[in-house]
Amino acid sequence: MSAQLFIRRAAGSTVGLGIFMMFFGDFMFAVNDIMGKWLAGSFSAGQIVLTRSLAALVVLAPLLLKGGAPELIRLERPGLQMSRVALATAEIVFFYMAIRFLPLADVMTFYLAGPIYVAAVSPWLLGERVSRRQWLAIAIGFAGVVFVLKPGFGSLSWASLISIAGSLCYAMMVVQSRQLRATPDRVLVFWQTIGALAVGAVLAPFGWVTPDPIDLVMLAALGVISMTAHLCIARSLKLAPAAVVAPIQYSLLLWAILFGWLVFGDRPQPAMLIGAAVIVVAGLMVVRGRDGSSIAMNRPD
Repeated sequence: MSAQLFIRRAAGSTVGLGIFMMFFGDFMFAVNDIMGKWLAGSFSAGQIVLTRSLAALVVLAPLLLKGGAPELIRLERPGLQMSRVALATAEIVFFYMAIRFLPLADVMTFYLAGPIYVAAVSPWLLGERVSRRQWLAIAIGFAGVVFVLKPGFGSLSWASLISIAGSLCYAMMVVQSRQLRATPDRVLVFWQTIGALAVGAVLAPFGWVTPDPIDLVMLAALGVISMTAHLCIARSLKLAPAAVVAPIQYSLLLWAILFGWLVFGDRPQPAMLIGAAVIVVAGLMVVRGRDGSSIAMNRPD
């Protein structure tokens, strides 16, 4: 009897640690976003992506080389791999373009609709079953996105459309990640980082601004912080069920609203708050009918 009690307590502590790791990972992403928005006011998206990718590659080097270089180069389904890399890179560039002109909370609202897009296409691309309840949730989620966009009222901006494009790229990247389940995570991360590095190198010369030492440290810190957040979230999914920790990602919106207000003076508009609430509720409805894995891929960058 005591052994069973010990096992239950151990399992409970593991789940609790997983929940903490997800909260901490999302908080680190929020810090990354605030720094990114601050830097986007002075540096181009290409320059930000280039520097953060270089820093991320340095941080990940021990993990990437652990299993040997040949495994990194030997790709399963190379066409799908390269498509995923292109989507992941486009999503990061769109994200940094959007936060330069929109409040962080607005951008995060559009990105949090990503799991709803994943659920919408999963029957055709992943062969997953979507219940009537989930289809209702998907419809509600799309309505929330339209409400935030406010088309027809003169407020539809190109930055909003960039955010939508980024969230769609993110959703398709998640779908293709699920299609590549057999590929080791370190291979996916390696090529995703290399793709962002290459595109950043191409875009960075356009509008290049030479950073001072402090800005250079902050630019590099983006890569370190985002990789730390990714590792925390990956660890949380090994410690606790995805359906338990996946909904915690919506705390990102709260951090975005709080930090956006305190740091940049961005006061959330009623339409954004209402639309965000609709999207969150729809996302939670989708999660309740799934294992959470499509959402637990978490943040875009």
